[in-house]
Amino acid sequence: MDFESVYKTYFGDVYRYLLRMTGSETLAEELTAETFFKAMKSLDGFRGDCDVRVWLCRIAKNLYLTHWKKSRRFADADEEALSMIPDAGAGPAEQTEQKAQLAALRRELHTLPDPYKEVFMWRVFGELSFKEIGQMFQKTENWACVTYHRAKNMLIERTEDEI
Repeated sequence: MDFESVYKTYFGDVYRYLLRMTGSETLAEELTAETFFKAMKSLDGFRGDCDVRVWLCRIAKNLYLTHWKKSRRFADADEEALSMIPDAGAGPAEQTEQKAQLAALRRELHTLPDPYKEVFMWRVFGELSFKEIGQMFQKTENWACVTYHRAKNMLIERTEDEI
């Protein structure tokens, strides 16, 4: 497998995945570069058990989670990410309310147990189909769909008072 073709083919997918996950263009760019650096070092070890895009997004997700855990010690990473999300159509009060809602959702997302958190993140941030998620977990497409909807319902229940 040629690294240059992997980079050209999947750079946009990995960047968009990280941008949705982080909410920060700068952080998404930094983590995307780090993802491809790690992938380049381990490309020979890629066994082909899954799609290359899934493999790269796993690397990206792990890098993001590592970054998130480190930055939590110094500042709430959710607040940093939320401050980067513009909404030109909303006024200052609406923007503040939207940021608070997103912060509550992101906080709760990180408290969901696996596999709910993983399935939700792959579906929302990775934009994977239920079929792809099912394959990744060696389960059915229906399992992925049900797990996603359960995760979504858990998030709704946990954030009803805050939103």
